[in-house]
Amino acid sequence: MNKLKAANLYRSELIPVSGKLVERYNKCLKKLGFTETKLSSFSIDGIGWSPEVAEEKGDDNYLCNGESNPHGIIISPLQNKKPVYSPYHTFDRDMMQQVFKTHGDKINDITRDSAICIDFDQSIDAFYEPLDVLKYHIVTIKFHLIDKLDHVREDQLLLIEKFRHGNNFIDEDIHKQLLESANKYGDLRERDLNLQSVNFVTDSFYTKSFGGVYVLRDFISPIVVFEDMKWYKEAIKDTLHDVFIFHISQPELVAKLRDHIIISYDLEAMVKTSRYERIKKFEFAKHLSSTQHPIRDILNDPLLFKSYLNKVDIETRKKVMSVERYLEKLETSNQYKISDIVDEDLFQAMHEPHSSLHPKHQDLIWKLLVNIAPKDVLFLYWYDKVEFYKQYQTWDDSLKDWVIETIRNNI
Repeated sequence: MNKLKAANLYRSELIPVSGKLVERYNKCLKKLGFTETKLSSFSIDGIGWSPEVAEEKGDDNYLCNGESNPHGIIISPLQNKKPVYSPYHTFDRDMMQQVFKTHGDKINDITRDSAICIDFDQSIDAFYEPLDVLKYHIVTIKFHLIDKLDHVREDQLLLIEKFRHGNNFIDEDIHKQLLESANKYGDLRERDLNLQSVNFVTDSFYTKSFGGVYVLRDFISPIVVFEDMKWYKEAIKDTLHDVFIFHISQPELVAKLRDHIIISYDLEAMVKTSRYERIKKFEFAKHLSSTQHPIRDILNDPLLFKSYLNKVDIETRKKVMSVERYLEKLETSNQYKISDIVDEDLFQAMHEPHSSLHPKHQDLIWKLLVNIAPKDVLFLYWYDKVEFYKQYQTWDDSLKDWVIETIRNNI
């Protein structure tokens, strides 16, 4: 990952945590029912997730009490508008933006000397079967302060009322209690520490639960897409829910998404785009081995690209150029079918969200598409960084250079 880090493409917006903030973070972990970290310094994202703590615990989802109970931690106002690098749901960043929009000033005040534990409560104690994900509707975002600072403030106010009553102003025990509380927590009288719960309404989304599930329920009919074959086979046994159920690898899925006007394609327009060039070059790179030139140069230089295209076997050549070959043949006769010439994986990669979709739905469908056919490295980086980083580690060093260059040229 060193090349990505040097290019500021690997978790570049994390917030460093050390000193007193580590203590507060650990108090949040304990309050949420997790074990403390032994690290003396680490970094966090917008929801409080830390890659270093995740590595220490051997669990990317260490802020979850089971699949239905994710949590977050706020220890700094700098978390506002920061990315969520390992989201459990595609709406996690939206939830955090709503939190800061609603309580931003209070968060700035509270995190001066405290921290906030977040419970994302969707009124589901636990999942029992895969289609339980359809129960997601309203997520109630609840807040808990470490050291029960909001309760301490109430206690201080009660002590002050008691102090002012009758002759209690001379009571040394009350003096002592007030001083101890003030020394430990500060003067909390004028601080607003009450964080009302925030309701977040979900629509279509992706969740890591059950090995990864897309829930598309804002279209003609609800569609549920599973990434895990085990849970897909379990889900199709269901007879209670009126939904379409697919595994992400099923070719029928793409056809259904087209039928529901969720995705579309235009091959003639597509071949004129930079996105098509990225897909074609990346596909070609997968078939190159023991080359005399760096893969980066082969993909960037039209002469070298053509030279190596003529060196690979005929089947590979046909696959890489299948879209263009189909369009050429279509000019002379309309008897050809796409499936006769165009590679199925490449054809799937030619799709995009339908232009009628709301922008937030387009983002979700892009994520689904780059997981169905992960051939556009730029869009994979934009819409599924976790999968991008996973695949990146398997690539040739020279291909990594081309990928980094491609991403940086489009940011």
